[in-house]
Amino acid sequence: MDPDSLPDAGRAVHGGSSLRLDFSANTNPERPPGVRQVYEAAFDASTRYPDEAYADYRAAAADYVDCAAEEVVPTSGGTEAIRLALATHVSPGDSVLVPTPSFGEYAREVRLQGATPAFVPHDEVLDSTPEHHTAAVVCTPNNPTGELVDPEALADFAARCRRAGTLLVVDEAFLDFTTTESLAGTPGTVVCRSLTKLFGLPGLRMGFACATGDPYERLETARPAWNLSTPAAAVGAHCLRQDAFVERTRERVARERERMCEALVEAGYEVFDSDAPFCLLDVGARSVDSVVEHLAAEDIAVRDCRSFGLANHVRVAVKRRAENDRLLEALARV
Repeated sequence: MDPDSLPDAGRAVHGGSSLRLDFSANTNPERPPGVRQVYEAAFDASTRYPDEAYADYRAAAADYVDCAAEEVVPTSGGTEAIRLALATHVSPGDSVLVPTPSFGEYAREVRLQGATPAFVPHDEVLDSTPEHHTAAVVCTPNNPTGELVDPEALADFAARCRRAGTLLVVDEAFLDFTTTESLAGTPGTVVCRSLTKLFGLPGLRMGFACATGDPYERLETARPAWNLSTPAAAVGAHCLRQDAFVERTRERVARERERMCEALVEAGYEVFDSDAPFCLLDVGARSVDSVVEHLAAEDIAVRDCRSFGLANHVRVAVKRRAENDRLLEALARV
């Protein structure tokens, strides 16, 4: 990290609200069975430092994304994985390809290293020339637009980055909600995963990075000691083995997302195609302020997307049917 760059890095804006129905954060409202029991059992072991090997957690993560356990680096959430990837490869004065609009932490972490984010439209990153950049970032499905990157095109871009000596950082925070295979285990690539979205436990801060060769060695060396708490490691390993829960969640989200999109179009909103557990809406003639304020009066929060550089858009998470109905009814009244 470049100390001189701290004043210019700023803080990224994220979702999350204390309102009763929070559609601004894209986390699952449901959790896998047995989580509380696993957490309580792990709590009793928290009088000791965590086991630095994290063997069970690494094994569960490796099985989940189909890579080797020796390629998994435990992290405290997906954002720590992103930071480790960029901090171990990017130096002051470097250039990094960053998609826009997309997750605000990418540009922030690049600036923290004293480097310059080279912004590219999110749907044009894979057509970019990586040769003049130290690293490139891809988010799939992209946040906040929601579309999945074509897997074959992404694999081809990874190969071009590898030939150019450019590190490819792939944020797969929402890939769990699809059946698309992870890029984990691909040489020259760091895959960043978050357990907080699909498993609905953002407060536990669980995630991991996957890399091979020199990138793996850099991440594992730079990883803070005991960066995953004992309860987080135990609950994370448990969650990663809940195949039935994952399948049920994917089916529910896909079903509800389609139903919500149809209703929102009928209500006069332009809705972007999405493969993620959220939808991006163009509010049209309505103002973003009027939408956000009207919903807040009904104790409902949505994500104002002006911080993404989208002047006329809001993002809404996909929750359970009854909760989604409340949102749809409120949006129709704006």
